[in-house]
Amino acid sequence: MERIFLDVASQEDICHECATSALNERKPMVATIGFFDGVHLGHRFLIDNVVSAAKEEGWESTVVTFDRHPREVLGLDFQPLLLSTLDEKLYYLAETGVDWSVILRFDKVMASMSAEVFMKRILYDRLNVRRLIMGYDNRFGYRQRESFENYVAYGQKIGLIVERASVFSRDEQKISSSAIRKLLEAGEIEHANRCLGYRYSFDGRVVKGFGNGRRLGFPTANVVPRDERKLIPGKGVFAVRVTLTGRKGPLGGMLNIGTRPTFNGNGRSIEVNILDFEGDIYGEELEIEFVARIRDERKFDSLEALTEQLAADKKDIIALLKLKSHER
Repeated sequence: MERIFLDVASQEDICHECATSALNERKPMVATIGFFDGVHLGHRFLIDNVVSAAKEEGWESTVVTFDRHPREVLGLDFQPLLLSTLDEKLYYLAETGVDWSVILRFDKVMASMSAEVFMKRILYDRLNVRRLIMGYDNRFGYRQRESFENYVAYGQKIGLIVERASVFSRDEQKISSSAIRKLLEAGEIEHANRCLGYRYSFDGRVVKGFGNGRRLGFPTANVVPRDERKLIPGKGVFAVRVTLTGRKGPLGGMLNIGTRPTFNGNGRSIEVNILDFEGDIYGEELEIEFVARIRDERKFDSLEALTEQLAADKKDIIALLKLKSHER
């Protein structure tokens, strides 16, 4: 998959990985457009349609997306936490087999552009898009005022075919980024992973913690997420896989997200006990991949009761990770 980084506000063309002249000379493109947060199974279904259509036409397939969530630029009250950073999104898009990913710099100039102008100046003129396949509920353009019928009409004026993909669902449930966010916030990891088509994860850095886990015989690494905009699942104890940058992995882990109620903690903490591992990893980078949620976080009457529960959790997690070792 090749990438193009396009700044709509620029009158020159942009920072991308190929010369502008080469871009203009490329084959016609079949494209889709959207934020594609998480690149979940619904997105992949849509992109599969684009890839198949491009092959039928003898053209190239393209995903047009944005470098940041539109709500971040528009300053709206509700700004959802993200399922994927830009780097993660591009990684997952590359897995789909699409030829090109076009990353638009979303700014106020981009936000003020009407759908008609965007389709003509960006899709048709600059990217050579000749067929646009839209998600069943996707809308774009200034304040998303236009309807699908408007997009079709604009396309007819310039020679761009506009189609709508069918709805993708699993077990009679429509899959969407917002639905997956709710599942993760509720701690329903396995359900969220099935909707994503892969295990949810986040990157972080190990920082100095409180040392409570070590005193109990379960030393933990205190983790700070790399990107504060990335969604972290709700409270609980989780079976995870941990990959330390530059080390062999992944390793099994027991992760706690919560407020450490037994120790009267304040604020959220993210602590992982890496199974069968010893060593000083303060300051190191790691990736945590969620496999399943084991139980709620709760307050224990004594440290002995907490220690007994942690031992039981560890036993359950080892068995579960072994059972799921061949799953993605």
